[in-house]
Amino acid sequence: MCESLLSLGRSVYDERQIASALLYIARPDQQLIDDGTYFVAVAGANIIGCGGWSRRRKVYSGSATANGEQELLDPDTEPARIRAMFVRPEWSRRGIGRQILQHAEEQAAAEGFQSLRLVAMRSAGAIYEAAGYRKIENSPITLEDGVVLDCTLMEKRL
Repeated sequence: MCESLLSLGRSVYDERQIASALLYIARPDQQLIDDGTYFVAVAGANIIGCGGWSRRRKVYSGSATANGEQELLDPDTEPARIRAMFVRPEWSRRGIGRQILQHAEEQAAAEGFQSLRLVAMRSAGAIYEAAGYRKIENSPITLEDGVVLDCTLMEKRL
């Protein structure tokens, strides 16, 4: 996560934004781990990519919590969430992120979800567009230290 932000994030975020994202976003998403919906790609003994999906209301994997974010979503009427997607820079553009994303989509569909939603960091929007996600709106997120990251809210029908 850190390597991805330090390398790929620099093309769209400044040093202050990167430093804040390293503190508040670049860590394993414990809720996804607890729910069994967090996946990793491994090469040898190294994790080279990660990401997952959530059946809970929380939209992005930052550590801030708000009321209601732990609530379960209704698969018939609400989109599941894609969260915490990162690939090591030296493994980027090899389909690792796409494979994790596809696995997450399949798992969410198997639980009855009809759509997916995510908040894409500006450095990752292209992978989601290529996978069929459409931009809903600009969706800046404010991290715990007040730093704002420009992001994009995206959605896909399954």
